[in-house]
Amino acid sequence: MSSTGEIRRTQLKRGAVAFWHAVFQSFSFVAPAGDVAILLLGTAQFALGATPLAVLLAWIIYGLWIIIPYEFSKYIVNAGSYYAYSARAHGALGVMALWYWMLENITGPAFGILGLAGFLYLISPTISEIPYLWIAFAIIIWAFGFILSYLGIRPSLEYVMYTGFAEAMFLFISALIIIAILGPRNTWTVWTPAPVKWNWAPIFFGTIYSILDFTGLGTATTVSEEVKDPRRVIRWAIITAWILSGLALIVPAYALTVGWGVNQMSTYASSPDPGLIVYYKYLGLAGWALLVAFTINSYFSYMTAKYNAVSRIWFSSARDGLWFKKLGMDQVHPGHKTPYKALLWFATIILVINIITGLIMGPTNAGVWLLTFAGLGIIAVHIVANSALTVYSYKQGILRREWLRHGLVPTVASILGAIVFFYSVYPLPPYPYNVAVLFSFAWLVMGIILAIYYWKKHPEILANAGLSYE
Repeated sequence: MSSTGEIRRTQLKRGAVAFWHAVFQSFSFVAPAGDVAILLLGTAQFALGATPLAVLLAWIIYGLWIIIPYEFSKYIVNAGSYYAYSARAHGALGVMALWYWMLENITGPAFGILGLAGFLYLISPTISEIPYLWIAFAIIIWAFGFILSYLGIRPSLEYVMYTGFAEAMFLFISALIIIAILGPRNTWTVWTPAPVKWNWAPIFFGTIYSILDFTGLGTATTVSEEVKDPRRVIRWAIITAWILSGLALIVPAYALTVGWGVNQMSTYASSPDPGLIVYYKYLGLAGWALLVAFTINSYFSYMTAKYNAVSRIWFSSARDGLWFKKLGMDQVHPGHKTPYKALLWFATIILVINIITGLIMGPTNAGVWLLTFAGLGIIAVHIVANSALTVYSYKQGILRREWLRHGLVPTVASILGAIVFFYSVYPLPPYPYNVAVLFSFAWLVMGIILAIYYWKKHPEILANAGLSYE
């Protein structure tokens, strides 16, 4: 039941996809092969030989965060996801969630658009010597995700489902093979703070980076209007994606750490492509080539899922009459039943941002710089949504019987989010990343101002924002 008892008819293609499609809409955001090949560097830099422990802690913490979409999806079916959930709790919270998510929406695609070029440059430095070749890589992955998402929710999720399942199985099985080859070198010490002399501080720093690796696991909610039996399917899709991501990241993190050498992890963090090195050492050219292939696929799958999610968030907002309506983003393609105008706007904006920043800073540095904005924005979204669940539950009169899941857990999750946010910005990083942090902070303050403005001046817009659509 929606919060007002009113359920509206969706313009999207109802019942177009099923459980496993929703699972891999979420799973594709994690892009685990990309994490295994490169992105565990951030975690390893701090946690060193305790990297598997840091990844495990991050997975558990993110498990607390996904309780919010798990619970909300029982009551609200809306492509706006966290925006819609927050709006049903309080209109001002909806404005904040949307504004903060927009920061991530327009900067997060750098992971795919610029990240692919950065990854290929690591494989072959010769490629990086060809001027502006990265622009071709950027346009290819940008166009691929756009076309699949434009053609419909089913073809796009069919792609990420089949390739994502193969990616998850490859990472899990290959890690087990490496572990078997290691034999007596296997150790339990990596699951304790022993490798960092029982100092928990570097483990928590490493955990911050790994939490961001799991970002996006709740995005199955953005396709809820197109899933069969959404009130049941979405919540279990989120849990399944969380479990799969754990298998695809935690076990390989252990294999990479022990395979590299627990006491040599400081050199792992300084290597440009340690994941590929470990796979080549233990699995030969075939293992190396498969990891390269699945890592490239991770970027393509991520971009496809990104287009699906963001276009539906903006579509939901436009449908409610908030910001995007005048741009026609509330319109659905008559044949494909996709929010094609939201897709077109989103695609144009991110291409311009990524090409300009890439030309100024280079693709790799630009990607890291843009992802600084994205990380801070998505943490803020989670904090708002956590608070929204408690407010919503109170307004619906169910907080007293659901105090643990709707009250205590969201509060703990918000505190954890605030800690992650704090250590992401303090101490202030060097230039140009300090610019990203300061701009993001200003963006968050602006979100509060906008929320107050719409709450006071346009309550009629917020009154029905985030209603269920089935």
